Amino acid sequence: MGCRVLDPTMSVTLLLLCVGVTGVLSGASDHRYKADDTVPLYANKVGPFHNPSETYRYFDLPFCTPEHVKEKREALGEVLNGDRLVEAPYKLEFRVDHDSKSVCRRKLSKEDVAKFRGAVAKDYYFQMYFDDLPLWGFIGKADKEGKTDPSENKYFLYRHIHFEVLYNKDRVIEINVQTDPSALVDVTEDREVEVEFLYSTKWKETVIPFEQRMEKYSKSSSLPHHLEVHWFSIINSCVTVLLLTGFLATILMRVLKNDFVKYAHDEESAEDQEESGWKYIHGDVFRFPKHKSLFAACLGTGTQLFTLTIFIFILALVGVFYPYNRGALFTALVVIYALTSGIAGYTATSFYLQLEGTNWVRNLILTGCLFCGPLFLTFCFLNTVAIAYSATAALPFGTILVILLIWTLVTFPLLVLGGVAGKNSKVEFQAPCRTTKYPREVPPMPWYRHTVPQMAMAGFLPFSAIYIELYYIFASVWGHRIYTIYSILFIVFIILLIVTAFITVALTYFQLAAEDHEWWWRAYLCGGSTGLFVYGYCLYYYYARSDMSGFMQTSFFFGYMACVCYAFFLLLGMIGFRASLLFVRHIYKSIKCE
Repeated sequence: MGCRVLDPTMSVTLLLLCVGVTGVLSGASDHRYKADDTVPLYANKVGPFHNPSETYRYFDLPFCTPEHVKEKREALGEVLNGDRLVEAPYKLEFRVDHDSKSVCRRKLSKEDVAKFRGAVAKDYYFQMYFDDLPLWGFIGKADKEGKTDPSENKYFLYRHIHFEVLYNKDRVIEINVQTDPSALVDVTEDREVEVEFLYSTKWKETVIPFEQRMEKYSKSSSLPHHLEVHWFSIINSCVTVLLLTGFLATILMRVLKNDFVKYAHDEESAEDQEESGWKYIHGDVFRFPKHKSLFAACLGTGTQLFTLTIFIFILALVGVFYPYNRGALFTALVVIYALTSGIAGYTATSFYLQLEGTNWVRNLILTGCLFCGPLFLTFCFLNTVAIAYSATAALPFGTILVILLIWTLVTFPLLVLGGVAGKNSKVEFQAPCRTTKYPREVPPMPWYRHTVPQMAMAGFLPFSAIYIELYYIFASVWGHRIYTIYSILFIVFIILLIVTAFITVALTYFQLAAEDHEWWWRAYLCGGSTGLFVYGYCLYYYYARSDMSGFMQTSFFFGYMACVCYAFFLLLGMIGFRASLLFVRHIYKSIKCE
Protein backbone atom coordinates (compact mmCIF):
# COMPACT_ATOMS: atom_id res chain seq x y z
CA MET A 1 0.00 0.00 0.00
CA GLY A 2 1.46 3.35 -0.97
CA CYS A 3 0.77 6.76 0.57
CA ARG A 4 1.32 9.93 -1.48
CA VAL A 5 1.14 13.37 0.05
CA LEU A 6 -0.31 15.94 -2.33
CA ASP A 7 -0.66 19.17 -0.33
CA PRO A 8 2.53 20.34 1.41
CA THR A 9 0.53 22.11 4.14
CA MET A 10 -1.07 18.81 5.11
CA SER A 11 2.06 16.72 4.69
CA VAL A 12 2.82 15.92 8.33
CA THR A 13 -0.75 15.00 9.29
CA LEU A 14 -1.24 12.89 6.16
CA LEU A 15 2.11 11.21 6.72
CA LEU A 16 0.95 10.26 10.21
CA LEU A 17 -2.36 8.96 8.92
CA CYS A 18 -0.56 6.96 6.21
CA VAL A 19 1.74 5.45 8.86
CA GLY A 20 -1.36 4.63 10.93
CA VAL A 21 -3.32 3.09 8.07
CA THR A 22 -0.31 1.10 6.86
CA GLY A 23 0.27 -0.15 10.40
CA VAL A 24 -3.39 -1.06 10.82
CA LEU A 25 -3.51 -2.96 7.55
CA SER A 26 -0.11 -4.65 7.92
CA GLY A 27 -1.69 -7.78 9.38
CA ALA A 28 -4.34 -8.10 6.67
CA SER A 29 -3.01 -10.38 3.92
CA ASP A 30 -5.28 -11.17 0.98
CA HIS A 31 -2.87 -13.07 -1.26
CA ARG A 32 -4.06 -15.61 -3.79
CA TYR A 33 -1.68 -18.35 -4.86
CA LYS A 34 -1.24 -20.78 -7.71
CA ALA A 35 0.17 -24.27 -7.34
CA ASP A 36 3.95 -24.24 -6.64
CA ASP A 37 3.93 -20.53 -5.66
CA THR A 38 6.18 -19.91 -2.66
CA VAL A 39 4.06 -18.69 0.27
CA PRO A 40 5.99 -16.16 2.41
CA LEU A 41 7.16 -17.55 5.76
CA TYR A 42 8.88 -15.12 8.11
CA ALA A 43 10.70 -16.02 11.31
CA ASN A 44 9.98 -13.34 13.90
CA LYS A 45 11.61 -13.91 17.28
CA VAL A 46 12.61 -16.34 20.00
CA GLY A 47 12.51 -15.89 23.75
CA PRO A 48 11.65 -17.38 27.17
CA PHE A 49 7.98 -18.36 27.23
CA HIS A 50 7.34 -16.74 30.63
CA ASN A 51 9.09 -13.44 29.77
CA PRO A 52 7.05 -11.84 26.96
CA SER A 53 9.20 -8.67 26.77
CA GLU A 54 12.50 -10.57 26.57
CA THR A 55 12.62 -11.61 22.92
CA TYR A 56 15.57 -11.99 20.56
CA ARG A 57 16.06 -12.26 16.83
CA TYR A 58 15.41 -15.71 15.42
CA PHE A 59 18.95 -16.13 14.09
CA ASP A 60 20.53 -15.12 17.42
CA LEU A 61 20.28 -18.88 18.02
CA PRO A 62 22.48 -20.98 15.70
CA PHE A 63 19.74 -22.34 13.43
CA CYS A 64 20.28 -22.85 9.70
CA THR A 65 21.22 -19.30 8.73
CA PRO A 66 21.07 -18.41 5.01
CA GLU A 67 23.99 -16.56 3.40
CA HIS A 68 21.90 -13.41 2.96
CA VAL A 69 19.29 -12.81 5.66
CA LYS A 70 16.37 -10.92 4.07
CA GLU A 71 14.58 -8.65 6.50
CA LYS A 72 10.92 -7.71 6.01
CA ARG A 73 10.14 -4.01 5.93
CA GLU A 74 8.06 -3.18 8.98
CA ALA A 75 5.60 -0.47 10.00
CA LEU A 76 6.19 1.76 13.02
CA GLY A 77 3.84 -0.22 15.26
CA GLU A 78 5.55 -3.53 14.42
CA VAL A 79 8.97 -2.16 15.42
CA LEU A 80 7.51 -0.76 18.68
CA ASN A 81 6.00 -4.20 19.31
CA GLY A 82 9.47 -5.78 19.11
CA ASP A 83 8.80 -7.61 15.82
CA ARG A 84 11.89 -8.26 13.66
CA LEU A 85 10.72 -10.41 10.74
CA VAL A 86 13.27 -12.17 8.54
CA GLU A 87 12.83 -14.74 5.78
CA ALA A 88 12.69 -18.20 7.38
CA PRO A 89 14.97 -21.01 6.17
CA TYR A 90 11.93 -23.21 5.32
CA LYS A 91 10.46 -23.07 1.81
CA LEU A 92 6.73 -23.82 1.62
CA GLU A 93 5.21 -23.95 -1.88
CA PHE A 94 1.44 -23.71 -2.26
CA ARG A 95 -0.16 -27.23 -2.21
CA VAL A 96 3.24 -28.97 -2.43
CA ASP A 97 3.84 -31.62 0.25
CA HIS A 98 7.31 -32.35 1.63
CA ASP A 99 8.37 -35.29 3.76
CA SER A 100 11.50 -34.87 5.90
CA LYS A 101 13.10 -32.32 3.58
CA SER A 102 16.54 -31.18 4.69
CA VAL A 103 17.04 -27.51 5.58
CA CYS A 104 20.74 -27.85 6.27
CA ARG A 105 23.30 -30.09 7.90
CA ARG A 106 25.65 -28.33 10.28
CA LYS A 107 28.14 -29.01 13.02
CA LEU A 108 27.23 -27.31 16.29
CA SER A 109 30.25 -26.06 18.22
CA LYS A 110 30.44 -26.29 22.02
CA GLU A 111 29.34 -22.63 22.20
CA ASP A 112 26.34 -23.37 19.91
CA VAL A 113 25.33 -26.34 22.07
CA ALA A 114 25.62 -24.20 25.23
CA LYS A 115 23.40 -21.54 23.60
CA PHE A 116 20.73 -24.08 22.70
CA ARG A 117 20.91 -25.72 26.14
CA GLY A 118 20.44 -22.34 27.87
CA ALA A 119 17.49 -21.59 25.57
CA VAL A 120 15.82 -24.98 26.18
CA ALA A 121 16.34 -24.61 29.96
CA LYS A 122 14.45 -21.27 29.84
CA ASP A 123 11.57 -22.72 27.77
CA TYR A 124 12.39 -20.73 24.62
CA TYR A 125 9.70 -20.63 21.96
CA PHE A 126 9.87 -19.40 18.38
CA GLN A 127 7.28 -17.30 16.57
CA MET A 128 6.80 -17.17 12.80
CA TYR A 129 4.29 -15.69 10.37
CA PHE A 130 3.03 -17.70 7.40
CA ASP A 131 0.95 -15.57 5.02
CA ASP A 132 0.47 -13.26 8.05
CA LEU A 133 -0.89 -16.12 10.18
CA PRO A 134 1.07 -16.53 13.45
CA LEU A 135 2.53 -19.86 14.54
CA TRP A 136 4.57 -20.90 17.54
CA GLY A 137 6.53 -23.83 18.82
CA PHE A 138 9.09 -24.70 21.46
CA ILE A 139 12.66 -25.16 20.28
CA GLY A 140 13.31 -28.10 22.58
CA LYS A 141 12.35 -29.88 25.79
CA ALA A 142 13.91 -30.51 29.20
CA ASP A 143 13.67 -33.96 30.78
CA LYS A 144 13.23 -33.32 34.53
CA GLU A 145 11.26 -36.43 35.48
CA GLY A 146 12.37 -38.06 38.71
CA LYS A 147 15.32 -35.69 39.11
CA THR A 148 15.63 -33.53 42.20
CA ASP A 149 18.98 -31.99 41.31
CA PRO A 150 18.78 -29.53 38.36
CA SER A 151 22.28 -30.54 37.25
CA GLU A 152 20.90 -34.01 36.40
CA ASN A 153 18.35 -32.62 33.92
CA LYS A 154 18.61 -33.65 30.28
CA TYR A 155 18.09 -31.07 27.49
CA PHE A 156 17.00 -31.93 23.94
CA LEU A 157 16.70 -29.79 20.81
CA TYR A 158 13.94 -30.43 18.25
CA ARG A 159 15.38 -30.79 14.75
CA HIS A 160 12.28 -31.76 12.75
CA ILE A 161 9.28 -29.42 12.27
CA HIS A 162 5.94 -30.49 10.75
CA PHE A 163 3.81 -27.82 9.04
CA GLU A 164 0.15 -28.64 8.41
CA VAL A 165 -1.54 -26.05 6.18
CA LEU A 166 -5.24 -25.76 5.40
CA TYR A 167 -6.27 -24.01 2.19
CA ASN A 168 -9.53 -23.03 0.48
CA LYS A 169 -9.15 -22.83 -3.31
CA ASP A 170 -6.31 -20.33 -3.85
CA ARG A 171 -6.01 -18.96 -0.32
CA VAL A 172 -4.25 -20.03 2.88
CA ILE A 173 -6.73 -20.46 5.76
CA GLU A 174 -4.88 -22.00 8.69
CA ILE A 175 -1.46 -23.31 9.69
CA ASN A 176 -0.47 -25.61 12.54
CA VAL A 177 3.07 -26.52 13.54
CA GLN A 178 4.28 -29.58 15.46
CA THR A 179 7.70 -30.77 16.46
CA ASP A 180 8.73 -34.39 16.03
CA PRO A 181 9.31 -35.85 19.54
CA SER A 182 11.43 -38.65 18.08
CA ALA A 183 13.87 -36.37 16.20
CA LEU A 184 15.87 -34.98 19.12
CA VAL A 185 19.43 -33.76 19.62
CA ASP A 186 20.97 -34.11 23.07
CA VAL A 187 22.46 -30.73 24.08
CA THR A 188 23.04 -31.57 27.75
CA GLU A 189 26.83 -31.66 27.52
CA ASP A 190 29.31 -29.20 25.98
CA ARG A 191 30.49 -31.19 23.00
CA GLU A 192 30.39 -30.77 19.23
CA VAL A 193 27.28 -32.27 17.61
CA GLU A 194 26.44 -33.00 13.97
CA VAL A 195 22.81 -32.02 13.27
CA GLU A 196 20.56 -32.18 10.24
CA PHE A 197 17.54 -29.86 10.50
CA LEU A 198 14.45 -31.19 8.68
CA TYR A 199 10.91 -30.08 7.93
CA SER A 200 7.75 -31.66 6.50
CA THR A 201 4.74 -29.98 4.91
CA LYS A 202 1.22 -31.36 4.53
CA TRP A 203 -1.51 -29.42 2.67
CA LYS A 204 -5.20 -30.14 3.31
CA GLU A 205 -8.31 -28.61 1.75
CA THR A 206 -10.94 -26.97 4.00
CA VAL A 207 -14.32 -25.29 3.55
CA ILE A 208 -13.60 -22.52 6.09
CA PRO A 209 -14.01 -19.19 4.26
CA PHE A 210 -11.08 -16.77 4.10
CA GLU A 211 -13.02 -14.14 6.10
CA GLN A 212 -13.14 -16.47 9.14
CA ARG A 213 -9.50 -17.51 9.21
CA MET A 214 -8.65 -15.26 12.20
CA GLU A 215 -11.54 -16.58 14.33
CA LYS A 216 -9.39 -19.47 15.51
CA TYR A 217 -7.20 -17.04 17.47
CA SER A 218 -10.07 -15.14 19.10
CA LYS A 219 -12.14 -18.17 20.16
CA SER A 220 -10.17 -18.74 23.38
CA SER A 221 -11.30 -15.46 24.95
CA SER A 222 -14.94 -16.12 23.93
CA LEU A 223 -15.25 -19.59 25.50
CA PRO A 224 -18.40 -19.96 27.66
CA HIS A 225 -16.54 -20.23 31.00
CA HIS A 226 -14.51 -17.10 30.19
CA LEU A 227 -17.64 -15.19 29.19
CA GLU A 228 -19.32 -16.23 32.45
CA VAL A 229 -16.45 -14.69 34.42
CA HIS A 230 -16.60 -11.50 32.32
CA TRP A 231 -20.35 -11.15 32.85
CA PHE A 232 -19.96 -11.85 36.57
CA SER A 233 -17.43 -9.01 36.62
CA ILE A 234 -19.90 -6.66 34.92
CA ILE A 235 -22.81 -7.64 37.23
CA ASN A 236 -20.54 -7.12 40.25
CA SER A 237 -19.61 -3.69 38.91
CA CYS A 238 -23.23 -2.77 38.12
CA VAL A 239 -24.30 -3.61 41.70
CA THR A 240 -21.54 -1.31 42.95
CA VAL A 241 -22.77 1.46 40.64
CA LEU A 242 -26.40 1.03 41.76
CA LEU A 243 -25.46 1.15 45.44
CA LEU A 244 -23.35 4.26 44.90
CA THR A 245 -26.09 5.91 42.83
CA GLY A 246 -28.64 5.27 45.56
CA PHE A 247 -26.23 6.55 48.20
CA LEU A 248 -25.49 9.72 46.22
CA ALA A 249 -29.16 10.34 45.41
CA THR A 250 -29.97 10.07 49.14
CA ILE A 251 -27.26 12.63 49.95
CA LEU A 252 -28.48 15.04 47.25
CA MET A 253 -32.10 14.74 48.35
CA ARG A 254 -31.13 15.34 51.96
CA VAL A 255 -29.00 18.35 50.99
CA LEU A 256 -31.75 19.94 48.91
CA LYS A 257 -34.42 19.19 51.54
CA ASN A 258 -32.27 20.88 54.20
CA ASP A 259 -31.73 23.84 51.86
CA PHE A 260 -35.46 24.37 51.34
CA VAL A 261 -36.37 23.95 54.99
CA LYS A 262 -33.56 26.03 56.52
CA TYR A 263 -33.55 28.87 54.02
CA ALA A 264 -37.32 29.15 54.17
CA HIS A 265 -37.01 29.83 57.89
CA ASP A 266 -33.96 32.07 57.36
CA GLU A 267 -32.44 32.79 60.83
CA GLU A 268 -33.96 29.75 62.47
CA SER A 269 -32.21 27.52 59.95
CA ALA A 270 -28.76 27.64 61.58
CA GLU A 271 -29.36 25.27 64.47
CA ASP A 272 -27.73 22.11 63.25
CA GLN A 273 -24.25 23.32 62.32
CA GLU A 274 -22.73 19.92 61.55
CA GLU A 275 -25.26 18.96 58.88
CA SER A 276 -25.20 22.33 57.18
CA GLY A 277 -21.49 23.02 57.59
CA TRP A 278 -20.89 23.22 53.87
CA LYS A 279 -23.12 26.30 53.63
CA TYR A 280 -20.92 28.27 55.98
CA ILE A 281 -17.90 28.05 53.68
CA HIS A 282 -19.61 29.44 50.59
CA GLY A 283 -17.14 32.33 50.60
CA ASP A 284 -14.13 29.95 50.40
CA VAL A 285 -15.33 26.95 48.41
CA PHE A 286 -14.43 28.55 45.06
CA ARG A 287 -11.07 29.89 46.25
CA PHE A 288 -8.54 28.79 43.61
CA PRO A 289 -6.16 25.95 44.56
CA LYS A 290 -2.44 26.18 45.24
CA HIS A 291 -0.06 25.27 42.40
CA LYS A 292 -2.69 26.27 39.83
CA SER A 293 -0.30 25.79 36.86
CA LEU A 294 0.33 22.15 37.79
CA PHE A 295 -3.39 21.64 38.47
CA ALA A 296 -4.38 22.99 35.04
CA ALA A 297 -1.66 20.88 33.37
CA CYS A 298 -2.99 17.75 35.11
CA LEU A 299 -6.51 18.53 33.88
CA GLY A 300 -5.31 19.15 30.31
CA THR A 301 -3.25 15.95 30.15
CA GLY A 302 -6.07 13.93 31.75
CA THR A 303 -8.53 15.24 29.15
CA GLN A 304 -6.14 14.30 26.31
CA LEU A 305 -5.66 10.77 27.70
CA PHE A 306 -9.44 10.40 28.07
CA THR A 307 -9.93 11.40 24.41
CA LEU A 308 -7.14 9.00 23.36
CA THR A 309 -8.82 6.13 25.26
CA ILE A 310 -12.21 6.83 23.63
CA PHE A 311 -10.64 6.83 20.13
CA ILE A 312 -8.80 3.56 20.86
CA PHE A 313 -12.07 1.97 22.00
CA ILE A 314 -13.83 3.15 18.83
CA LEU A 315 -11.10 1.55 16.67
CA ALA A 316 -11.28 -1.65 18.76
CA LEU A 317 -15.08 -1.87 18.52
CA VAL A 318 -15.07 -1.47 14.72
CA GLY A 319 -12.62 -4.39 14.47
CA VAL A 320 -9.26 -2.75 13.71
CA PHE A 321 -7.38 -4.61 16.48
CA TYR A 322 -8.17 -8.16 15.43
CA PRO A 323 -5.82 -10.84 16.82
CA TYR A 324 -2.21 -10.50 15.66
CA ASN A 325 -2.71 -7.39 13.60
CA ARG A 326 0.94 -6.67 14.24
CA GLY A 327 1.65 -3.30 15.81
CA ALA A 328 -1.76 -1.76 15.01
CA LEU A 329 -2.38 -0.78 18.64
CA PHE A 330 1.04 0.86 19.05
CA THR A 331 0.66 2.74 15.76
CA ALA A 332 -2.79 3.97 16.79
CA LEU A 333 -1.51 5.07 20.23
CA VAL A 334 1.36 7.11 18.76
CA VAL A 335 -0.73 8.71 16.00
CA ILE A 336 -3.81 9.53 18.12
CA TYR A 337 -1.71 10.83 21.03
CA ALA A 338 0.06 13.19 18.61
CA LEU A 339 -3.18 14.38 17.02
CA THR A 340 -4.99 14.96 20.36
CA SER A 341 -2.25 17.07 21.96
CA GLY A 342 -4.17 20.21 20.94
CA ILE A 343 -6.93 19.15 23.36
CA ALA A 344 -4.43 19.10 26.23
CA GLY A 345 -3.11 22.55 25.27
CA TYR A 346 -6.58 24.09 24.97
CA THR A 347 -7.97 22.59 28.19
CA ALA A 348 -4.90 23.38 30.32
CA THR A 349 -4.42 26.97 29.11
CA SER A 350 -8.11 27.97 29.20
CA PHE A 351 -8.54 26.55 32.73
CA TYR A 352 -5.24 28.11 33.90
CA LEU A 353 -6.43 31.53 32.73
CA GLN A 354 -9.82 30.93 34.40
CA LEU A 355 -7.83 30.43 37.63
CA GLU A 356 -6.30 33.88 36.98
CA GLY A 357 -2.89 32.45 36.03
CA THR A 358 -0.46 34.79 34.32
CA ASN A 359 2.39 32.68 32.87
CA TRP A 360 0.43 30.60 30.33
CA VAL A 361 3.55 29.72 28.27
CA ARG A 362 5.18 27.97 31.24
CA ASN A 363 1.87 26.22 31.91
CA LEU A 364 1.79 24.99 28.29
CA ILE A 365 5.34 23.59 28.50
CA LEU A 366 4.46 21.88 31.78
CA THR A 367 1.38 20.33 30.11
CA GLY A 368 3.50 19.02 27.23
CA CYS A 369 6.03 17.42 29.60
CA LEU A 370 3.71 16.17 32.34
CA PHE A 371 3.12 12.74 30.78
CA CYS A 372 5.69 12.67 27.98
CA GLY A 373 8.57 13.54 30.36
CA PRO A 374 8.25 10.51 32.72
CA LEU A 375 7.42 8.27 29.75
CA PHE A 376 10.55 9.42 27.86
CA LEU A 377 12.81 8.91 30.92
CA THR A 378 11.34 5.43 31.50
CA PHE A 379 11.81 4.58 27.82
CA CYS A 380 15.46 5.74 27.86
CA PHE A 381 16.25 3.49 30.83
CA LEU A 382 14.38 0.45 29.48
CA ASN A 383 15.77 0.87 25.96
CA THR A 384 19.28 0.91 27.44
CA VAL A 385 18.48 -2.33 29.30
CA ALA A 386 17.14 -3.88 26.06
CA ILE A 387 20.29 -2.82 24.16
CA ALA A 388 22.45 -4.41 26.90
CA TYR A 389 20.47 -7.66 26.47
CA SER A 390 20.55 -7.37 22.62
CA ALA A 391 16.76 -7.88 22.72
CA THR A 392 14.31 -6.98 19.96
CA ALA A 393 12.60 -4.57 22.38
CA ALA A 394 15.54 -2.18 21.78
CA LEU A 395 14.29 0.36 19.27
CA PRO A 396 16.56 1.15 16.29
CA PHE A 397 17.89 4.71 16.02
CA GLY A 398 15.71 5.36 12.95
CA THR A 399 12.51 4.53 14.86
CA ILE A 400 13.50 6.77 17.78
CA LEU A 401 14.15 9.55 15.25
CA VAL A 402 10.69 9.06 13.68
CA ILE A 403 9.01 9.31 17.12
CA LEU A 404 11.01 12.45 17.98
CA LEU A 405 10.04 13.96 14.60
CA ILE A 406 6.36 13.17 15.24
CA TRP A 407 6.64 14.88 18.65
CA THR A 408 8.50 17.89 17.21
CA LEU A 409 6.48 18.37 14.01
CA VAL A 410 3.00 17.31 15.15
CA THR A 411 2.54 16.93 18.92
CA PHE A 412 4.26 20.13 20.03
CA PRO A 413 2.83 22.45 17.31
CA LEU A 414 -0.71 21.16 17.97
CA LEU A 415 -0.13 21.63 21.71
CA VAL A 416 0.87 25.27 21.08
CA LEU A 417 -2.11 25.84 18.74
CA GLY A 418 -4.44 24.43 21.39
CA GLY A 419 -2.81 26.69 24.00
CA VAL A 420 -3.24 29.79 21.82
CA ALA A 421 -6.90 28.87 21.19
CA GLY A 422 -7.38 28.39 24.96
CA LYS A 423 -5.77 31.77 25.65
CA ASN A 424 -8.06 33.50 23.17
CA SER A 425 -11.22 31.74 24.42
CA LYS A 426 -11.44 34.21 27.37
CA VAL A 427 -13.87 31.97 29.31
CA GLU A 428 -14.44 33.14 32.88
CA PHE A 429 -14.71 30.75 35.82
CA GLN A 430 -18.38 30.24 36.68
CA ALA A 431 -18.69 30.50 40.48
CA PRO A 432 -22.21 30.88 41.91
CA CYS A 433 -20.77 32.37 45.13
CA ARG A 434 -18.45 35.32 45.64
CA THR A 435 -15.09 34.44 47.24
CA THR A 436 -14.17 36.35 50.42
CA LYS A 437 -10.93 38.32 50.70
CA TYR A 438 -9.42 36.26 53.52
CA PRO A 439 -9.56 32.45 53.66
CA ARG A 440 -11.48 30.77 56.44
CA GLU A 441 -9.40 28.55 58.72
CA VAL A 442 -9.94 24.81 58.18
CA PRO A 443 -10.93 23.16 61.50
CA PRO A 444 -8.77 20.24 62.75
CA MET A 445 -9.83 16.93 61.17
CA PRO A 446 -9.70 13.35 62.47
CA TRP A 447 -7.04 11.13 60.80
CA TYR A 448 -9.51 9.39 58.48
CA ARG A 449 -10.46 12.72 56.88
CA HIS A 450 -6.88 13.42 55.77
CA THR A 451 -5.83 13.06 52.13
CA VAL A 452 -4.17 9.60 52.17
CA PRO A 453 -7.01 7.72 53.99
CA GLN A 454 -9.55 9.46 51.71
CA MET A 455 -7.54 8.39 48.63
CA ALA A 456 -7.49 4.80 49.91
CA MET A 457 -11.29 4.85 50.31
CA ALA A 458 -11.82 6.55 46.94
CA GLY A 459 -9.57 4.15 44.99
CA PHE A 460 -10.82 0.89 46.47
CA LEU A 461 -14.39 0.92 45.08
CA PRO A 462 -13.50 1.70 41.43
CA PHE A 463 -10.69 -0.86 41.62
CA SER A 464 -13.08 -3.52 42.96
CA ALA A 465 -15.29 -2.85 39.93
CA ILE A 466 -12.49 -3.65 37.45
CA TYR A 467 -10.10 -6.08 39.15
CA ILE A 468 -11.61 -9.25 37.60
CA GLU A 469 -11.19 -7.82 34.11
CA LEU A 470 -7.66 -6.67 34.97
CA TYR A 471 -6.44 -10.28 35.16
CA TYR A 472 -7.49 -10.97 31.55
CA ILE A 473 -5.89 -7.76 30.31
CA PHE A 474 -2.62 -8.51 32.14
CA ALA A 475 -2.62 -12.11 30.87
CA SER A 476 -2.98 -10.73 27.34
CA VAL A 477 -0.41 -7.90 27.54
CA TRP A 478 2.12 -9.74 29.75
CA GLY A 479 1.37 -13.26 28.62
CA HIS A 480 0.18 -15.27 25.64
CA ARG A 481 -3.60 -15.07 26.06
CA ILE A 482 -5.68 -13.32 23.42
CA TYR A 483 -8.13 -10.59 24.42
CA THR A 484 -10.83 -9.74 21.90
CA ILE A 485 -13.96 -8.94 23.95
CA TYR A 486 -13.59 -5.18 23.56
CA SER A 487 -17.33 -4.55 24.04
CA ILE A 488 -17.19 -5.95 27.58
CA LEU A 489 -14.00 -3.99 28.25
CA PHE A 490 -15.73 -0.79 27.10
CA ILE A 491 -18.68 -1.45 29.45
CA VAL A 492 -16.22 -1.99 32.32
CA PHE A 493 -14.45 1.27 31.42
CA ILE A 494 -17.76 3.21 31.49
CA ILE A 495 -18.59 1.64 34.88
CA LEU A 496 -15.12 2.64 36.13
CA LEU A 497 -15.75 6.28 35.12
CA ILE A 498 -19.19 6.32 36.79
CA VAL A 499 -17.96 4.77 40.05
CA THR A 500 -14.95 7.13 40.14
CA ALA A 501 -17.19 10.16 39.62
CA PHE A 502 -19.73 9.06 42.27
CA ILE A 503 -17.26 8.16 44.99
CA THR A 504 -15.30 11.40 44.47
CA VAL A 505 -18.51 13.47 44.67
CA ALA A 506 -19.55 11.68 47.87
CA LEU A 507 -16.17 12.28 49.53
CA THR A 508 -16.18 15.93 48.38
CA TYR A 509 -19.59 16.38 50.03
CA PHE A 510 -18.34 14.94 53.33
CA GLN A 511 -15.26 17.15 53.13
CA LEU A 512 -17.34 20.30 52.61
CA ALA A 513 -19.80 19.25 55.34
CA ALA A 514 -16.82 19.20 57.72
CA GLU A 515 -16.14 22.83 56.66
CA ASP A 516 -12.92 21.91 54.79
CA HIS A 517 -12.96 24.11 51.69
CA GLU A 518 -9.67 22.85 50.17
CA TRP A 519 -11.38 20.32 47.95
CA TRP A 520 -9.80 20.96 44.51
CA TRP A 521 -6.65 18.87 44.81
CA ARG A 522 -8.38 16.37 47.11
CA ALA A 523 -11.01 15.62 44.45
CA TYR A 524 -8.30 15.13 41.80
CA LEU A 525 -6.16 12.89 44.02
CA CYS A 526 -9.15 10.82 45.16
CA GLY A 527 -10.30 10.33 41.57
CA GLY A 528 -6.85 9.27 40.40
CA SER A 529 -6.10 6.99 43.35
CA THR A 530 -7.42 3.95 41.42
CA GLY A 531 -4.19 4.16 39.38
CA LEU A 532 -2.22 3.46 42.59
CA PHE A 533 -4.42 0.43 43.32
CA VAL A 534 -3.78 -0.89 39.79
CA TYR A 535 -0.03 -0.56 40.41
CA GLY A 536 -0.49 -2.46 43.66
CA TYR A 537 -2.23 -5.17 41.61
CA CYS A 538 0.89 -5.24 39.38
CA LEU A 539 2.94 -6.41 42.39
CA TYR A 540 0.38 -9.13 43.16
CA TYR A 541 0.21 -10.26 39.51
CA TYR A 542 3.99 -10.39 39.10
CA TYR A 543 4.67 -12.48 42.21
CA ALA A 544 1.48 -14.57 42.48
CA ARG A 545 -0.01 -14.99 39.00
CA SER A 546 2.97 -14.98 36.60
CA ASP A 547 6.30 -16.77 36.17
CA MET A 548 8.19 -13.71 34.92
CA SER A 549 11.80 -13.43 36.06
CA GLY A 550 15.09 -11.72 35.25
CA PHE A 551 16.18 -8.08 35.43
CA MET A 552 15.03 -7.12 31.93
CA GLN A 553 11.52 -8.55 32.21
CA THR A 554 11.07 -7.18 35.75
CA SER A 555 12.21 -3.68 34.77
CA PHE A 556 10.01 -3.69 31.63
CA PHE A 557 6.95 -4.87 33.56
CA PHE A 558 7.22 -2.42 36.45
CA GLY A 559 8.60 0.43 34.29
CA TYR A 560 5.91 0.46 31.63
CA MET A 561 3.11 -0.41 34.09
CA ALA A 562 4.19 2.63 36.15
CA CYS A 563 3.60 4.78 33.03
CA VAL A 564 0.21 3.13 32.36
CA CYS A 565 -0.91 3.58 35.99
CA TYR A 566 0.30 7.20 35.92
CA ALA A 567 -1.85 7.75 32.81
CA PHE A 568 -4.78 6.15 34.68
CA PHE A 569 -4.13 8.50 37.61
CA LEU A 570 -4.21 11.59 35.38
CA LEU A 571 -7.30 10.44 33.45
CA LEU A 572 -9.40 9.36 36.45
CA GLY A 573 -8.24 12.38 38.49
CA MET A 574 -9.66 14.61 35.76
CA ILE A 575 -12.97 12.67 35.84
CA GLY A 576 -13.15 12.92 39.65
CA PHE A 577 -12.49 16.65 39.68
CA ARG A 578 -14.93 17.45 36.84
CA ALA A 579 -17.70 15.48 38.60
CA SER A 580 -16.97 17.21 41.91
CA LEU A 581 -16.93 20.66 40.27
CA LEU A 582 -20.37 20.02 38.71
CA PHE A 583 -21.69 18.84 42.10
CA VAL A 584 -20.26 21.79 44.06
CA ARG A 585 -21.61 24.31 41.54
CA HIS A 586 -25.01 22.65 41.67
CA ILE A 587 -25.41 22.68 45.47
CA TYR A 588 -24.16 26.25 45.88
CA LYS A 589 -26.51 27.49 43.15
CA SER A 590 -29.42 26.24 45.27
CA ILE A 591 -28.64 28.53 48.23
CA LYS A 592 -28.54 32.29 48.64
CA CYS A 593 -24.91 33.40 48.95
CA GLU A 594 -24.66 36.50 51.09
